[in-house]
Amino acid sequence: MPKSESSLSAKKRARQNLKNRAVNRATKSMLKTQVRKVIAAAAGTDKALSDAEFKTAVQKLDRAAAKGVIHKNAAARKKSRLSAMLKKAKVAAK
Repeated sequence: MPKSESSLSAKKRARQNLKNRAVNRATKSMLKTQVRKVIAAAAGTDKALSDAEFKTAVQKLDRAAAKGVIHKNAAARKKSRLSAMLKKAKVAAK
């Protein structure tokens, strides 16, 4: 078989890779946006808003880790850092 021809399975895999890459990029972008929302809420004074944003961020991080978009330890690290940031912001607000 000449090198210019690819097998059907290789072509299908290439299509799947493009689709999965698009989904993964969108998921990572959404995660970054949510993390920025938590950071902005922590910088503000609204405790309820920051807690709600943090809860949403944790859910999204866990889902991304479960689907393999990010590593589970990366998700745990991000959750830990966000939690510490919120705790520090609450102490500073008092």
